[in-house]
Amino acid sequence: MQFLDDSLLPQNQDKLVITVAPYGPEWAPEDFPEDIPVTMEEQVQKAVDCYNAGATVLHLHCRELNGHGSKRLSMFNEMIDHIRSRVPEMIIQVGGSISFAPEGEEDGAEAKWLSDEVRHMLAELTPAPEQVTIAVNTTQMNIMDLMDEAEYGQTTLANPALYQAYREMVVPAGPQWVEEHLRRLTGAGIQPHFQLTCMPDMETVERLIRRGHYKGPLNLTWVGIGGGFDGPNPANFMEFIRRAPDGSTVTLESVMGNVLPINTIAIALGMHTRCGIEDTIYDPHGNKMGSVAQIEQLVRISRELGREVANGEEARAIYKIGTQYNSTEETLARLGMAPNRERGQLAIPIREVA
Repeated sequence: MQFLDDSLLPQNQDKLVITVAPYGPEWAPEDFPEDIPVTMEEQVQKAVDCYNAGATVLHLHCRELNGHGSKRLSMFNEMIDHIRSRVPEMIIQVGGSISFAPEGEEDGAEAKWLSDEVRHMLAELTPAPEQVTIAVNTTQMNIMDLMDEAEYGQTTLANPALYQAYREMVVPAGPQWVEEHLRRLTGAGIQPHFQLTCMPDMETVERLIRRGHYKGPLNLTWVGIGGGFDGPNPANFMEFIRRAPDGSTVTLESVMGNVLPINTIAIALGMHTRCGIEDTIYDPHGNKMGSVAQIEQLVRISRELGREVANGEEARAIYKIGTQYNSTEETLARLGMAPNRERGQLAIPIREVA
C-alpha cells in the first residue's frame, strides 16, 4: 500500500472496521466464566452485544453445552441463522480451522471426517456466512510461543497435555487444498478472508490471483502471534502493509499483551483491528477483560484519534461483501496490481499502460 503525505489524516482513511473474536475456543468456560458464552442463547447474545459496542465483523466459533468446541455443522447453521436474525447488519466470519465431525451413522461419514474434505464443508454452511477465513501454506501455529506462565498459569492451558497440544499445533493448508477451497467458497457466494502469517503467504496469495484461482476483493489479516507466524515486530507488519495491494484491506491481529498496542497502531495507520477473548483475556494491567470491553476501548481510541468507526453497512462496503470479479485481468486492475506479463513483454508490465 502507498502512503501519501496526507494518508495518516483520519479524514482520508476508511472508517475503522472492528473484528471481534468473542468465543475463545482455546479457553475453557471456567477460565473466564463471566465472558465465555456456552448456551446457544448466550452465544447469540454475545454477538448482539459485540455489534452494539461497535464491532461489525464477528469471528465465529460454537460451543456445545459441555463447554467444548462444537464440531457439528448443524449447530453452526443454527447459530448463524439466529445471529443473522438478531443482527442482520453484522458480517459473520466463520473461523476456517473448524473440523466437523459426522452427526449420523451413514456410510462413509467417518472417512469423510478423516479427510481434507471435511474442511471444505465450510462452503456448505446454511445460511451461508459472509466470510470464511482461509490460511495458505502449511504452517506451525504454536499459540503458546508468546504467552508466559503469568498469563496461562491459572487457566486450563496450564494442563500439560493441553499446553503441548497447542504448542505443537499445525495449520495444514497445502496448494491443492487451498485452490479447491477457494473454488468452493466463492462458488457458494462466500468471501474468503485471508489469514496470513508472513510475507511468503502474501506472495502465495498473489500467485493464486495471477493464476486465476481467486477473482474477488482482497481482505487480508496479518496474524502476528509468533510460533511459526511473524512475531509482533513493527518491521514485520509494516513490510506486510507496504506490500499489500493498494486495493486490499489489512487487519492487524496479535495475541495477549501485544493486542492493544498493535491495534492502536493499526488505527493510526488507517488499517483495521481485531480484538476479543480469542486473542487476549487481559487488559494491559493483567486484569481480565471481556470482548465487549475490548471493543469499547478500541472505539474510544479511534475516536480520540479522529477516526470514525464503521457501521454494518459501511463495513460491508469497505470489505466489498458480495462482490466477485469476472476475470484475472479485472481482479488485478481492481486490486491495483500490475497486469500479468504478456509473452515477449519486457520490463514492468504496468509501464505499457502508461
